[in-house]
Amino acid sequence: MAKQSSSSSFSYRFSNDVFLSFRGEDTRRGFTGNLYKALSDRGIHTFMDDKKIPRGDQITSGLEKAIEESRIFIIVLSENYASSSFCLNELDYILKFIKGKGILILPVFYKVDPSDVRNHTGSFGKALTNHEKKFKSTNDMEKLETWKMALNKVANLSGYHHFKHGEEYEYEFIQRIVELVSKKIDRAPLHVADYPVGLESRIQEVKALLDVGSDDVVHMLGIHGLGGVGKTTLAAAVYNSIADHFEALCFLQNVRETSKKHGLQHLQRNLLSETAGEDKLIGVKQGISIIEHRLRQKKVLLILDDVDKREQLQALAGRPDLFGPGSRVIITTRDKQLLACHGVERTYEVNELNEEYALELLNWKAFKLGKVDPFYKDVLNRAATYASGLPLALEVIGSNLSGKNIEQWISALDRYKRIPNKEIQEILKVSYDALEEDEQSVFLDIACCFKKYDLAEIQDILHAHHGHCMKHHIGVLVEKSLIKISLNGYVTLHDLIEDMGKEIVRKESPQEPGKRSRLWLPTDIVQVLEENKGTSHIGIICMNFYSSFEEVEIQWDGDAFKKMKNLKTLIIRSGHFSKGPKHFPKSLRVLEWWRYPSHYFPYDFQMEKLAIFNLPDCGFTSRELAAMLKKKFVNLTSLNFDSCQHLTQIPDVSCVPHLQKLSFKDCDNLYAIHPSVGFLEKLRILDAEGCSRLKNFPPIKLTSLEQLKLGYCHSLENFPEILGKMENITELHLEQTPVKKFTLSFRNLTRLRTLFLCFPRNQTNGCTGIFLSNICPMRESPELINVIGVGWEGCLFRKEDEGAENVSLTTSSNVQFLDLRNCNLSDDFFRIALPCFANVMRLNLSRNNFTVIPECIKECRFLTMLDLNYCERLREIRGIPPNLKYFYAEECLSLTSSCRSMLLSQELHEAGRTFFYLPGAKIPEWFDFQTSEFPISFWFRNKFPAIAICHIIKRVAEFSSSRGWTFRPNIRTKVIINGNANLFNSVVLGSDCTCLFDLRGERVTDNLDEALLENEWNHAEVTCPGFTFTFAPTFIKTGLHVLKQESNMEDIRFSDPCRKTKLDNDFNSSKPKNQRWVGNDVAKTQVVQQQQLMGSFLSRMWHWALVFLISFLVFLISCRRNNQ
Repeated sequence: MAKQSSSSSFSYRFSNDVFLSFRGEDTRRGFTGNLYKALSDRGIHTFMDDKKIPRGDQITSGLEKAIEESRIFIIVLSENYASSSFCLNELDYILKFIKGKGILILPVFYKVDPSDVRNHTGSFGKALTNHEKKFKSTNDMEKLETWKMALNKVANLSGYHHFKHGEEYEYEFIQRIVELVSKKIDRAPLHVADYPVGLESRIQEVKALLDVGSDDVVHMLGIHGLGGVGKTTLAAAVYNSIADHFEALCFLQNVRETSKKHGLQHLQRNLLSETAGEDKLIGVKQGISIIEHRLRQKKVLLILDDVDKREQLQALAGRPDLFGPGSRVIITTRDKQLLACHGVERTYEVNELNEEYALELLNWKAFKLGKVDPFYKDVLNRAATYASGLPLALEVIGSNLSGKNIEQWISALDRYKRIPNKEIQEILKVSYDALEEDEQSVFLDIACCFKKYDLAEIQDILHAHHGHCMKHHIGVLVEKSLIKISLNGYVTLHDLIEDMGKEIVRKESPQEPGKRSRLWLPTDIVQVLEENKGTSHIGIICMNFYSSFEEVEIQWDGDAFKKMKNLKTLIIRSGHFSKGPKHFPKSLRVLEWWRYPSHYFPYDFQMEKLAIFNLPDCGFTSRELAAMLKKKFVNLTSLNFDSCQHLTQIPDVSCVPHLQKLSFKDCDNLYAIHPSVGFLEKLRILDAEGCSRLKNFPPIKLTSLEQLKLGYCHSLENFPEILGKMENITELHLEQTPVKKFTLSFRNLTRLRTLFLCFPRNQTNGCTGIFLSNICPMRESPELINVIGVGWEGCLFRKEDEGAENVSLTTSSNVQFLDLRNCNLSDDFFRIALPCFANVMRLNLSRNNFTVIPECIKECRFLTMLDLNYCERLREIRGIPPNLKYFYAEECLSLTSSCRSMLLSQELHEAGRTFFYLPGAKIPEWFDFQTSEFPISFWFRNKFPAIAICHIIKRVAEFSSSRGWTFRPNIRTKVIINGNANLFNSVVLGSDCTCLFDLRGERVTDNLDEALLENEWNHAEVTCPGFTFTFAPTFIKTGLHVLKQESNMEDIRFSDPCRKTKLDNDFNSSKPKNQRWVGNDVAKTQVVQQQQLMGSFLSRMWHWALVFLISFLVFLISCRRNNQ
């Protein structure tokens, strides 16, 4: 068996966005080649097997690697695909690889019938017959069955059909595929497991309980089981499997620990930030109210991981109706009773792995193989027995014994035998014993003191503490499954492993904490400091934030550190000390003390070894800081004086030439910075956010700088002069900073990727120097892809007085997202600045003052989303970008009628996949059907047709809550196919507005294909089941149009084709007054709404009567035979 890929490639580390599987002689120089180019042009990294690679029956290791490093698979099933054993082997390998991983596989039926692929008929049947003849002689029929199963499986997946005689152009067909892929790759999946074993059946069981296809209700599901059994892994896998079906997503990890350390409000803030972009809360009760108001209109998927108290559930998911219809909440916990108390009726228990899966996981972890080596069978069985099916224990044991010979396995298992099976902590300790001494020390540091710290911060602290780089040691710990690095860069480890590490340190001196190497419990730290019980054994003291100890007063005499001659790291983030320390040991390398309780340091404090010096929220003055920095800081790399309100100036820092991080954010009284700050050659991070009185920043020449944070500096009006190129900086923050002038030296930031320019809404001063082609060295910054300038009021885009008119605009940037809402833009913006953004894909220009969108907007050929909401002066739009799909112009009431007609033209929308929102209340004439009543029924076969919907509404009243929140009605459009809700759309409506969209571009349930009847007519109903609030708009009307370029009109009917009586005459004789059909090509088959309902009812009654009659006749015949 080929080596299976680690699913770590499944989470953010893909080499390829798309892998193309195809029959070369069929489509390489045609369809597949064109698809490859279209994907590549869109910036989607696509693997297409080079034609020069020698072909045989078996796929190469290089191709296996490409498959294992790909995120999406497109299988181009053409006429001769099945004739190639290479293609069939490739398909089989792909299907086995993606099993249980939630990876998207997209079949494209290129001029072939899916039923031929599924049923092995047509060209596929002939090819398999030929293979069968060959395999009969080689006695390898098992492979043939494998291929048949693979073809059957891929044929049952939802995909794209391109028919031989279809009306759709091939380039349009390709564009639809590219659009889908583009949307999918925008959402990165969660990491699930390095070796996902036994997950697939569990995922399906959980999905069945979730009932994702039911959009009318909110379901809560509890996943429970003991620690380390795989609850989080299963939740992450389910999340990846169903995430595409939801409007908002949030996975809150480690709720128990996070709520204990940071409080419930922190979790609420994370939830709202992920799902609604909201991050400002006053208290937990307000947070519950905001969650309800912001999320009750959204279809949300929320995962609450490791919950241990009901108050956590009440704060984050108190009731199902906090979330919109169709939402799902998944809770993982060790306490099943907690679920019952919260009224969670649907539960799923995660049990230990059975013997087969346990052996498989152990074998993958130890030998990187899926099948058990017979030579190791006995020892593997013994190891699996000791682990008792607990995945965490299996992973750790497998990592520890990886690469060992059988004698070493037996020796290790003999040691396990002396430890009771239930003593999981002791089993895990065997992995610790296998580490080198330095690695053991690093592991204990992390387990005791630095769990959930940022990886970079841990590396810096431990580098300073141990004196050498930590990357190798941390890498070993990751490989041994002792720690993990989360997707957001934090170091985590399982509770059992954490407890094991802490127990090792506790046993150093069970009764006397002062004789242990590390102190982390506040009670132990307070005892040692107050009783002067410290000894030379102590190397680290780390008092993190604990709600119960944050305000505790520590009464001490300041002498406690005198005996701690080997103390290297001292971190105090909580507690109030009665006085400052009298001594610091010479060994100290990391000193972080929040609210340091003195204005002075001990007279004998020697700072030569100090590398990290952080004193946030302390009382030092600028003069005291200047005197302190004159001492010998030869090894200092980090200096932090955040939130120090007595600092008015940053003094000379030239005496700390090795400084890499300098932070003095939120120093409200700081108004001056010494010029030496701008010449620290090794500085990587400079953070001055929130210094509200800072007016000027000295020139900078920081060649190593990576991040510059000057946001929320409300008095800073001039951006610092950049002296020479700074090629390492990638991120610049200027949020809420009213910079008036950017000099040409800004162009020296040549590697900038993200620029934040969110200015205060009340800033009205003119910004004469702002000219975006001058701000953005975008022609020299090819990596800049995000520019955000929300609320940049008063900053007009115009030529500078100092020669900006000579700046060349011939080269544009690579910016993909440009947000300049509420920036007081005039018409000059498009002439002066827009050429810098010709490659933009999403452009937000809402709430600005320009009057005309010029024809040059068409030069933005990659633009897919344009937001012009509340541009109240906008009168004319003279061009539409060729790939525009999403357009918003709410409250653009000055738009001329000719512009509105252009935006609603049939030519623009006939190709489908558009979503346009603009003022006016008129359905375009080219729409086939208009009504003010629901449901609208139609029948289709083979595939869901391309249908455009247009809603109009007049005189919408807003709703204000008692808390001051303002809401508007939200119209929901649902399509029910054969009785099941399969498509769903939700639109917030304004007054006198028109919303036109393609139904296929909206959310689709998992079981759409399952809901369709093969080779039969399917009944569909379009409904608007009400509004979000109890009131309704004064008037609403809906239009429906079949997109003929995308649909086969022979497969669509607006009357029930199953009825025996022809309804054409009925239609011609009785049209309802409230409906109007347009278009002779469909009018003959369209009936009134009342007849649709009655026809559907009569048809179903006739069907069941016929079934009853046949059954009755069969019964009579059977009775007659029995009597004979």
